[in-house]
Formats: sequence, C-alpha cells, structure tokens
Amino acid sequence: MTTETETYDTPYAWRRLLLSLIYATAGGVGLWSSPVIFPTLQAEFGLDRGAASFTYTATLAGFAIGGLIMGPIVDRIGMFRPLVLGAVAIAAGYILTSFAGSYWQFLLGQAVLIGMIGSAVTLGPLVADVSLWFRRRRGIAVAIAASGNYFAGAIWPPFIQAGIAEFGWRTTHIGVGLICLAIMIPIAFALRRRPAFSLEAPVPMPSLRRLPPVAPGTLQAILVFAGIACCVAMAMPQVHIVAYCMDLGYGAAVGAEMLSIMLALGVLSRVASGWLADRIGGAGTLLLGSGLQAVALVLFVPFDGLASLYALAAFFGLVQGGIVPSYALIVRDCFPAKEAGKRVTLVLTATVVGMAIGGWLAGEIFDATGSYQLAFLNGFAVNALHFAIALWLYLSMRGRPKASAEATPA
Repeated sequence: MTTETETYDTPYAWRRLLLSLIYATAGGVGLWSSPVIFPTLQAEFGLDRGAASFTYTATLAGFAIGGLIMGPIVDRIGMFRPLVLGAVAIAAGYILTSFAGSYWQFLLGQAVLIGMIGSAVTLGPLVADVSLWFRRRRGIAVAIAASGNYFAGAIWPPFIQAGIAEFGWRTTHIGVGLICLAIMIPIAFALRRRPAFSLEAPVPMPSLRRLPPVAPGTLQAILVFAGIACCVAMAMPQVHIVAYCMDLGYGAAVGAEMLSIMLALGVLSRVASGWLADRIGGAGTLLLGSGLQAVALVLFVPFDGLASLYALAAFFGLVQGGIVPSYALIVRDCFPAKEAGKRVTLVLTATVVGMAIGGWLAGEIFDATGSYQLAFLNGFAVNALHFAIALWLYLSMRGRPKASAEATPA
C-alpha cells in the first residue's frame, strides 16, 4: 500500500507548488493592470475618473463570478483544461482590448475574458488544487500558492507602466497577452497530473482534527460571511492609503510606497502564517490574524504622522497576509477533498467580494464625513465581528469529536 509519505508532501508536490505560484503570478496581472491604466483610459476615451475606475470593479465582479463557476468544474475534471482556458482567455483578453474602439469594448474584454475566465482560475481553484498534494506542510503550501496574487501586484504594475510610457497602452497590452500565453500554457501542461488517491474523506491537519457543531451548509455560509467581513475591514488601508496620504499632504507617491510595502510584507506574512498554520491549524491562524488586523486598523485613527503611517503600513502588511489562506485550510479540515475546488473557491471568492464592498464603503463614508477616521473605525467594528466568528471556529474545532481519517491512497 502507498504510504502517506509517498502520497503527500512529495518532491513532485513541491515542484507543482512552484509551478502553480508562477502561473498565479503571471495570471494575476488581470487584477492589477486596470488600476495602472486608469489615467490612460481617461485620455483615450474621454472618461471621468469614476467611469475609468469602474474597470477595476468590473474586473473584480468578473473574477468573483468566474471563481464560482470554475471551482465545481475543477472538482469534476481537474486543473488542466481550466488552466489552459485561463491562459488562452487572458492572452485573448489583452490582445483584443488593444484593438478596442470604445470604452465598452475594452470593459467587456477586461471583465469577461481577463477577469471572469482568465484570472479567476489563479486563486481559489489553484489554491484548492495545491491543498490536495500536502498534509503535514499544507499550511505553508497553501500560503505560498495564495501569494501569487501579491507577487503579481508587486511585479506587473511597474512593468505595465514602463510599457505604456515607452510603447503606448495598446502595444503593451499585446505584449502582456503574449507573455502570459508563453508562461502559462507550458505550466498548464506540466500540471496535467491528477491526485492518485481517494478524495472522498476530509483531510484534517495534524493539529486540528475536529469539526464545528453545525451542518455543512451552515458552516460554509459562516465561512463565506467571515470571508466578506475580514476583507471589508482589510480593504480600508489597501484601497485608500494613496488617497489618504494625498489628503494629509504627503502626496500620491508616498501612498504608493506604503501600498507597495503592504503588499511586499503581505507575501512574507502569508508564508510565515503558513508555517504557523502547520503547527496551530487554520482556525488558530485565522484567529491570530484577525486580532492583529483589528489592532492595526484602530492604530490608524490616532496616528497619522508620516513615520507613523510607514510603520503602520508595514505592520498591517505583516499581520493580514495569513487571513485569506487560513480559510482554505479550514475548508480542507471540514469537508471532503473531492469538494475542495467548489468550497475553497467559494470562500476565497467571498474575500474578493469583501474587498470590493470595503473599498466602496470606505469611499462612501469619506464622502459623507469628509474624513477617513470613521472609515477606519468602521473597518475595526467589522473586524471585531470577524474576530468573534474566528474565536467561535477556533473553540468549537478544538472541542468536537475527531473528523474522519485521512484520504486513503487509491
């Protein structure tokens, strides 16, 4: 019989993780190119800032819808064909939008081809697939896979901005499409292999083998709500830090530096939280991240000096990165592996929805009050609700009977 050591955490699993990270970093361009191109779109199509910024909202909406569609598909047919489809869709989206004669043509290609069909496969479905290949090191593996989004945010925007300045946005879009195709298609073929073991049972982490005292559907709904809540709070600094710095008189460049610090340290945070999750479990990591994020949010209220904001940006990046990957680990503890694609993607998509709602809500609060202070406090209040959910998950998962055994090798 195949042993656990031969089945999980193998050299192939680590190679697969590395390729998945590269694929997610390349495909994650879809979430980060539209903010870079806002000013160019305004000049090209005669738009105001609100209309141009809607490109980002439409991309997130497409990303969320696509994730919900792709998750169940991955459970049925595996990753290979969705990965190929995602690569082709992203390439087609960027090349076709380069020929857009109107804003609506551009918006359609961005939201449907790039967001919904292309980039959607790079988060929930890919993270769920990675989780199938690890047991003892599942926490850090999932965290690394989920870092592709942050790596994309650190790598692509400077590249796209330089391309626009040198060659124009249309030529740059064609180049991005061709680069993605060249990187992502070979990786898709390298990831054709499917797990050679049963996916019928839940696969608990060594340190967390208990289930909450609720029905599976109720637990899924609680996780979705938690995903929205944590990212409504998380969106306040990430989405508005540039505007906040401009209001304080520090300038957009300083705000962009702070955002870059958040994202860069977010990668470190995700990897560190994965290491921690392998020791205390997904629920414990979620609880810790939620509590520290609440502390960071409330500190933004009294401290608005330049040095203080740089320190808070760094602290926020270090504490929030592990929250999102924790959901994937909790799902894998509590549900059969054959449902990983659907259930992990649903929860991670909820976090994207939370970011969209949080970014919009903070802007509305600012418009109503003329200040971001209440927006930070609102983020803290929502985070407090999330902390209560995380605490319940942690305590209930420690106090229930053990879940069923690890999936049996085929």
